Amino acid sequence: MTPQDVRDASREVVASTRLHEGRVFDLVADEVRLDPGDGAPVVREYLAHPGAVAILAMRGEPGAEEVLLIQQYRHPVRALLWEIPAGLLDVAGEDYEAAAARELYEEADLRAARWDVLVDYFTTPGGSSESLRVYLARDLTDVGDDERHAREDEERDMPLVWVPLGEAVTAVHAGRIHNPSAVVGILAAASARAQDWAPLRAVGSDWLR
Repeated sequence: MTPQDVRDASREVVASTRLHEGRVFDLVADEVRLDPGDGAPVVREYLAHPGAVAILAMRGEPGAEEVLLIQQYRHPVRALLWEIPAGLLDVAGEDYEAAAARELYEEADLRAARWDVLVDYFTTPGGSSESLRVYLARDLTDVGDDERHAREDEERDMPLVWVPLGEAVTAVHAGRIHNPSAVVGILAAASARAQDWAPLRAVGSDWLR
């Protein structure tokens, strides 16, 4: 088995029950037949998630790139976390890249002229259906003062800092960055830079979700 063998391999769902309907996520229980031969379904409970996009915004000259980090309060873990801009795919029919551009604008007051796919991953595949795509956004411009997005709740007054990519990698290894999109995005960007950005994919690349 190699990473090239990863594929969609759905199993038969015999029955599905919504245990709780939430504001953002639902908790569901599926009776799923894992082995078509034995005929005995098992119950698996998980969060039904619409999916999300995250953006590693990058600026700077080659070899001296900086990445944007934002700090946001996350109540489930009772902590202020350093993260990268991100948001749910909760607008019906919205293009993935357009969703990423919207989140970059809303959370960081930035627009990007260059977009690439950095990495895709499932956040918690044993307990959630969330699939997340991290984009690399470059050639950035600030929006005008009259265009800035009015942020609310946890997004209000979020600190924004630019950090050299190497320092961000060090912060990940030192346990100072815990947000999964930031961890995955920063390490993937460092790996891609070490390969002269060859691993980057086009924004229309296939996405297992």
